[in-house]
Amino acid sequence: MTPLSNTINPHAARPTSLLSLVKSLWCNRQLIVQMTKREVVGRYKGSVMGLTWSFFNPVFMLVVYTFVFSVIFKSRWDGDESKTLFALVLFVGMIVLNLFSEVLNRAPSLILSNVNYVKKVVFPLEILPVIAMGVALFHGLVSLGVLLIALFLFNGYLHWTVIFTPLVLLPLVILSLGLAWMLAALGVFLRDVGQTIGIITTVLMFLSPVFYPVSAVPEYFRPFIMANPLTFIIEQAREVLIRDHLPNWIGLCVYMAAATLVAWAGYALFQKTRNGFADVL
Repeated sequence: MTPLSNTINPHAARPTSLLSLVKSLWCNRQLIVQMTKREVVGRYKGSVMGLTWSFFNPVFMLVVYTFVFSVIFKSRWDGDESKTLFALVLFVGMIVLNLFSEVLNRAPSLILSNVNYVKKVVFPLEILPVIAMGVALFHGLVSLGVLLIALFLFNGYLHWTVIFTPLVLLPLVILSLGLAWMLAALGVFLRDVGQTIGIITTVLMFLSPVFYPVSAVPEYFRPFIMANPLTFIIEQAREVLIRDHLPNWIGLCVYMAAATLVAWAGYALFQKTRNGFADVL
């Protein structure tokens, strides 16, 4: 009787261990996939081009950013004169940035926009940030596909190190999930979180080496740029996708460990505060 009473009691203590998180994600994997598909399709529902917009949006933004920074501002990457290379290097940074910012910008409103799920005690609210991540990963994969096509057309081949791209992005995915759980919980009690996180992600965009190389930053300010959680992942993604270099395995392991701790803390905060969601909403 104990498991059943824990399921139907809205005030029962929620598990906060990593094992319970993995178990929840595994048990609800089909629901996560179905809801992710529904959200992706629903975002483009009613438009003439449908899912094709997910392909043209990154291409359009790539063209705009490349024109502004390489033609108007005449920016170059480490002295390289190729505008095509600048576009590809820039695109890698955009993919990482968009993956991170899309999840974080949506996180504060995840519970507020799904009040009907809060009323259903048996619904696993903890999967909502995972669904948001699934949608962001879909868009990221489309953008990555565009990048790989462009790299093949530009070079005539792809570097074999592109196979490490998922391993490079995995720590950022885990970190983003942890922050999303935190922001989703805080967004219920502090409605200003949504406005604040939009400002923070915009600031991170300009404090990340998306539009400029780290070498262009004065040495005094480089520690601040390197402290940005996006910097390391952006640089490692460029290493494996464009420069044909192996990733920094030690750095990835350290990042992964820190990201796992953040994910655990975010999940624990979400679980400990979720019993108060219904009272606030």
